[in-house]
Amino acid sequence: MSRKKKTRVAICYDYDGTLIRGNMQENSFIPEIGMGKEAFWREVKNHAKEHDMDEVLAYMQLMLKKSKEKNKPFNQNALKKHGESADFFPGVKEWFDCINQYKKDKVSVEHYIISSGLDEMIKGSIIGRKFKHIFASGFMYDANGAAEFPARSINYTTKVQYLFRINKGIDNSWDNSEINKFKPEKYRAIPFSQMIYIGDGDSDIPAMKMLNYKGGYSIAVFPPKKEGERRKTDEMKKQKNVEKLKRDNRCQFIAEADYTKDKPIYKIVTGLIDRIINEQDHSMNLEAK
Repeated sequence: MSRKKKTRVAICYDYDGTLIRGNMQENSFIPEIGMGKEAFWREVKNHAKEHDMDEVLAYMQLMLKKSKEKNKPFNQNALKKHGESADFFPGVKEWFDCINQYKKDKVSVEHYIISSGLDEMIKGSIIGRKFKHIFASGFMYDANGAAEFPARSINYTTKVQYLFRINKGIDNSWDNSEINKFKPEKYRAIPFSQMIYIGDGDSDIPAMKMLNYKGGYSIAVFPPKKEGERRKTDEMKKQKNVEKLKRDNRCQFIAEADYTKDKPIYKIVTGLIDRIINEQDHSMNLEAK
């Protein structure tokens, strides 16, 4: 049976620690308010513990508070500007166009972000326009673009919700009716078996486990050392943590976060795309018999 249409594949990415080094707030925002990154995140954890608070909401509230105290703008434009300073891993800037070209006669790849980070900072980065949709934490803004109140808080468990939204073709966070409506698998936008999730740590475990269970694919990445430098202690810890995720069957594959063509993660992802295409062709042949 001849192929009638391209196979849709969704690649879903965490952001902090997956596409960039560290957390997005650390390159520009935290220095602007005169804090060190260790002090900022320590205050976030203490704030969350003191108020029995979700840690994502705690960092969002602290960003608002510190900006006000330091008389720094905290609006859509300022956040997008902070996003421009992202420290991307090697090959990230070219990755999306490169993957889109792979077997493009047979497959249509859609890229999604599912992140606890801030949507406006991701949109402000050089890769902000590479995604079909960005599901990330974010604020609601007043008529002048100033942040007023959290609109979305995406943590380790709520990430799973957004895999279901992609699965059903829902590109928003507000529609709770459509996402809970029963829809037979064959009518869903992108089957879980045609999804790849790329993350870097414990906050990605529920999403990875769910995709593993549903027939999709999961990849955990760890930071590559910078050229000419020895691997830092925190980078070594992250690599060991990722290796443990693989041993514990939380993820299926691990690789350095070097997205340059022909590096291990490129070979893993393109290999999975080949597998998805072959499985789709096999399914179509069975239906034709």
